[in-house]
Amino acid sequence: MKLPITAGLATAAVTITLYPLFEGGAWFWSCMGVILVVAATGAVASRLGARPWVAPAVAPVAVLVYLTAAFTAEEAFLRVIPTLDSLAGLAALVGEGFDDIQQYAAPVPANPGITLLTTTGVALIALLVDLFAVRLRRAALAGLPMLALFTVPAAVLPEPIGWPAFVVAAFGYIGLLVADGRERLKGWGRAVVVRRSGGPASGVTPDTERLALSGKRVGVTAIVLAVLVPAILPALSPDPLFGFGVGNGLGGSGGNIGIPDAIAKLGGQLRQDSNATVLTYSSSDDKPHYLRIYALDVFDGAKWTFSPLRGRPEDRVSEGPLPPVPGLGPGVPVKRATMRVTISEDLDRLHFLPLPYPARQVDADGDWRADRGSLMVFSTRDEVAGLDYQVVTDEPDPGLGALRSAVARPDSEPFLRLPDGLDPRVNALARRVTAGADTPYEKAVRLQEWFTRKGGFTYSLRASGSGAEALSRFVLRNRTGYCEQFAGAMAAMARMAGIPARVSIGYTGGSKIDGRWTVRTHDAHAWPELYFDGVGWLRFEPTPAGVGGQGSAQVPEYTRPVAPEAEPSAGPSAGQSDDDEETTGAGGPSRPNPRQLDRESQGTAVAAEPGTPTSVKAGLGVAGALVLLLLPGAARLLVRRGRVRRLARPSGGPHAAWAELRDTLTDFGMAGEPGETPRALGRRIAERYALDPRAAESLARVVTAEERLRYAPAPPASGPVAADLHRIRRGLAAHLSRWRRLGTALAPASTLLRVRAFGEGALDVFDRMENLTPRLSRARLSRAPLGGTRRSGAREGGTRPGGPDGPFRRPAAGDDAGAARERTLTGTRR
Repeated sequence: MKLPITAGLATAAVTITLYPLFEGGAWFWSCMGVILVVAATGAVASRLGARPWVAPAVAPVAVLVYLTAAFTAEEAFLRVIPTLDSLAGLAALVGEGFDDIQQYAAPVPANPGITLLTTTGVALIALLVDLFAVRLRRAALAGLPMLALFTVPAAVLPEPIGWPAFVVAAFGYIGLLVADGRERLKGWGRAVVVRRSGGPASGVTPDTERLALSGKRVGVTAIVLAVLVPAILPALSPDPLFGFGVGNGLGGSGGNIGIPDAIAKLGGQLRQDSNATVLTYSSSDDKPHYLRIYALDVFDGAKWTFSPLRGRPEDRVSEGPLPPVPGLGPGVPVKRATMRVTISEDLDRLHFLPLPYPARQVDADGDWRADRGSLMVFSTRDEVAGLDYQVVTDEPDPGLGALRSAVARPDSEPFLRLPDGLDPRVNALARRVTAGADTPYEKAVRLQEWFTRKGGFTYSLRASGSGAEALSRFVLRNRTGYCEQFAGAMAAMARMAGIPARVSIGYTGGSKIDGRWTVRTHDAHAWPELYFDGVGWLRFEPTPAGVGGQGSAQVPEYTRPVAPEAEPSAGPSAGQSDDDEETTGAGGPSRPNPRQLDRESQGTAVAAEPGTPTSVKAGLGVAGALVLLLLPGAARLLVRRGRVRRLARPSGGPHAAWAELRDTLTDFGMAGEPGETPRALGRRIAERYALDPRAAESLARVVTAEERLRYAPAPPASGPVAADLHRIRRGLAAHLSRWRRLGTALAPASTLLRVRAFGEGALDVFDRMENLTPRLSRARLSRAPLGGTRRSGAREGGTRPGGPDGPFRRPAAGDDAGAARERTLTGTRR
């Protein structure tokens, strides 16, 4: 019955990896309960010797009873027995769980529906593990359902799974393999005694200790290498020592960073009950500014994501102005503003700076780099929470003439790409809405007006769903959603109309409170950005604003066409602003950077190159390796000092001196032999190594004190002192080479042997489960068949089956000595 319990422990170990997906621990205890039910059911079935099909048939029923008692006890009979009402309640909770999953991003609240879904999934994994490992005896195959459970957080979370959780899960699987191996070795059969010289003895079982220990050592070594090697080796991109490893291709000085599901996180923020402050900022123009975090340019038909980013050392924001604004011509005026942004300390883990687009200069502490294509600013090691930084933005202020003359460039094809399989009715609708418009700009304005005024759309946080059909469902049928649906739909329809488009995720400008603009959780927002050659990327706003929509959303001024006679000039002086604004051409920033021409000639598809932080992290790695190298010697030194302090005690001093002598001999390769008495050991050391008289006297004092402590009726009145141990150690060290003494100081054998013994003891955690097997009663032992749990026939008058004259008779007095010895047959093993 040990194997079912081990299978349950292995499943529980892998379940721990789900912890980053949830808030709180209610889900965990619910999952542990269902694993306990499955393990207990399997253990009872194995204990009773039931047929292999009994446990897989009974365990799902036990799981259903558990789920009923945990989630719908009010509708159940006696609070545990399922009824039609309780089953309907479980089905309703499952539906609520699926709805909640669509609304929240990790970490999700442990709502009853989500907890029920998680518990049911873990129960299914536990049932499959029990089936493969215990019933079918395919423990290695049981790793497949465990791997399926392990991949859930790996697929959902932007950050990699923490190595402690990985180690626990791996140890669970290794323990299952070890337990299965021991059961197989025991299944080889017990030894059958043919002749014996007398005396009761039980059947001899195969010795599995050495094989099990070897397997555990291999498993532990594999786990250690799996954790350490990826941390030490560089990633595929030039990545320094102890980087984050190969992720999704974001080059940086410290490695790659995980990218969250921006759309899912946006919906979760908007649906939160609390409306916490995310950041505050002040602006020189005293106007609100949208703050962009992500620019999503890849559409697969179901969701928007962004292309791999590149951040080179010369693109650090600390090196000067950001790279040139894509598509912005030198003759387009811009409105400059300087902002001071302060991020809340409570912000979730985020490696991207919220910035107005396009930002030109950023002054922030840390290693922040700009991606040339999108101007997103990110870091592979620093986080945004608690950061205070300054940013200068040059917002384009194009004239109507420049917008009407803009066309798509040939290199904008990636921003026009649409997946196959989209509903053709959406394409036809986009063409109808933009019919009659002569320029891409006019098409974009008509699309925005259709979403905000003419299309009959309503704003609601109850999303219309996700997946491949979400776009057609939103624009053709219900026309109800929030900023995610509006931004994604307009960007997709703009591409259908021939306008390069992408979706941006970030925050609206917020509200002004006490002289500063305050951005809260509910200001999280998504909007489309459309590209116009010579002007660059411009923000559009299809989401309804005000009380009936996204409260702080604002339609840009340039999307409201003016009459031709009121059109501003396209010259550089047309964009002059108020006193607190500075208008310059995009090609002439106020602080030109001499590196700018060099950066423009190097292209954008260059991976992150190691800069100065590489040597810093390499130095930290070397320092860490030195600390690990010196750790055994430091531990040995602490043990020696502790024993020296105990020498002053009459009872414990002699034994501490003896223990220190034994460890010293072990370190020097002069360890005593098994069973060697203190006097014999002292005599051997004194005869083999020519100690000086004082060292020999100290050795005799240590040996005599240990003898008296062991055998005398009273402990000695005085014992060895610290000087004795010092003289012995110095005298023995004189017989060692210089390199041997150095090795003894850095890697003392006595310390390493203790670490090895501790490791072997820790590896026996699954073997200690043998104590869980209940002892069989003597009456059952007497009824057990031969070769099972029955003992030899010594308690039955010395006869074996077949009678006193049968083939298993006791040896006669005249039998020779060789025949009197036991001979064993092992049945299936030679």
